[in-house]
Amino acid sequence: MKNIKHKLIQVAACLGVLLAVVSCTGNLELTPTSEITVAGFWTTEDNAKGALNGMYVRFRDQSASNLFTWGEGRSGTLTYGLQASEGLERYFENTVDPNFAGPDWLRMYTVVHDANLLIEYVPGIGFTNEADKNRMLAEAYTMRAFAYFTMAKTWGGIPLVTSPTEGYDAETTFRERSSVDAVFAQVKEDLNTALSLYPDNSLAAGKVSWSKPAANALKGDVYLWTAKQLDGGNTDLQTALEALQEADIAELDLLPNYDDIFRYDNKGNNEILMAVHFRDLESGTNYNSGMYIRDDQIPAGADPEVIDQIGQGGGLNRWGPSPVVTSAYTNGDQRKNATFLSISIPNEDGQMEPYANIVTKLRGYIDPSGRRFLDDVVLYRYADLLLMIAEAKNALGMDPSEEMNKVRLRAYGEDFEDHRFVDMGQLANDEAILEERLLELSFEGKRWWDLVRFDKEFELVPSLQGRENEQYLTLWPISLNTISLNSKITQNPGYGN
Repeated sequence: MKNIKHKLIQVAACLGVLLAVVSCTGNLELTPTSEITVAGFWTTEDNAKGALNGMYVRFRDQSASNLFTWGEGRSGTLTYGLQASEGLERYFENTVDPNFAGPDWLRMYTVVHDANLLIEYVPGIGFTNEADKNRMLAEAYTMRAFAYFTMAKTWGGIPLVTSPTEGYDAETTFRERSSVDAVFAQVKEDLNTALSLYPDNSLAAGKVSWSKPAANALKGDVYLWTAKQLDGGNTDLQTALEALQEADIAELDLLPNYDDIFRYDNKGNNEILMAVHFRDLESGTNYNSGMYIRDDQIPAGADPEVIDQIGQGGGLNRWGPSPVVTSAYTNGDQRKNATFLSISIPNEDGQMEPYANIVTKLRGYIDPSGRRFLDDVVLYRYADLLLMIAEAKNALGMDPSEEMNKVRLRAYGEDFEDHRFVDMGQLANDEAILEERLLELSFEGKRWWDLVRFDKEFELVPSLQGRENEQYLTLWPISLNTISLNSKITQNPGYGN
């Protein structure tokens, strides 16, 4: 049975690649002599559980770096580090093009394919507990919604596939891009279906799988986007606010110590709604390994207190915090030292000058083999939820002070009164909410989406300032490789043919 499952996983992976317009052989123009089906696999509850776990494993592969690249790489929060950047400057300098287009959508479609298989076959399987079946289907619908939401924000219209691809033919393999409106209609439909299926409003064990509160947080995120970017207006804003408030359950709370949110030994804490699970012997490292500092690059001349804060080195400092981040915090904000660390060394005159900045928010842990970057990748947490509620309230002409001040009280502690938020009107409030999201959520893969949603990317990203006539840069280019494998895929405007 183990070998059969292994083969079926290989088949499913291959079929997922087909959805991304790449075949296992690399030549989709050829018609194979046989058709492969996985329908025979879907017979027991254990089969379904194995497939669900496989979906989360493939999603973790995307969360290791791609979600961060799409959601933060171009936002201006990053700049050169101590190591060779290996092309990462194309993101923070905003020079991406079809030849260097960043991560493509290939592997996201394997996640979609996993979700499609679950949605197709789980209804026909007998479960001991019907609630378990409904929860599994709800998680699949939520995952598909998240995947399409992410891809639509990244590229706009994309191929929309809602059934498993289990055969090889041009009609199912080569698909045109659906309109962005059609994609978001599907995302919303999936979320509404998911929310009707979750058997209760509890958070998932360890917060590492989708739950009804997490799905409501995603729904609020989606409707904020469509309200602001797709002319959804107040109707979508009201839906967003209701979903976000539905996600605000009693079990959620802000941890008193900001740094505790992200620690390896504190996974699934009370602030987390949904995170992607990383653990030793189960997964590789994630993106923060490229933002810390190598042992042999820790300068002996740095402040001993700073060296002590760095501790053991690890990873490669290929990019690090930019002045957009390092200049944003006040010294009284506990999020500052928990987010990044600035290292200075004495020059020839004995004056201290900047040497490097490293991200400390997701610094992993140390074992005998060195520093291990295996912190969970957080998709939604309570502070993010509060700030989205504040954003929706403000856009609807309501006072966002309650939510803003909950976040600031934790950040400033005894100095809170000096930073108390007071309603200043919609425009000024929007600026304050966006700034608060920078301070609270830096290096969590949120900043680019925030800037686009608030229409501030050309104003606040240094490499985009003065380039307002290049609005096409809001979307990412589609790689030449993707287009070469499917003649029906057209390039995003502004990036050539």
